[in-house]
Amino acid sequence: MRLVVDLNRCQGYAQCAFLAPDVFAMHGDESLLYNPEVEEDRREDMARAVAACPVQAIVVDANSPGGNPGTDGEADR
Repeated sequence: MRLVVDLNRCQGYAQCAFLAPDVFAMHGDESLLYNPEVEEDRREDMARAVAACPVQAIVVDANSPGGNPGTDGEADR
């Protein structure tokens, strides 16, 4: 599954990094680093991280198993 984070919307609350530190990490006080490709067996962890984001900056694109750069799944909803 593929993650897309709207880095313009992200405010650096780091709730995602607390819940999935192997996927999300803070670089400095406000810059988020993340791995956009996550194994399917981590779906529950990613759902928690998405739900914990206070500004809803994280989207899971489950429709793109191989990952399609530049696609965030918005057109599929």
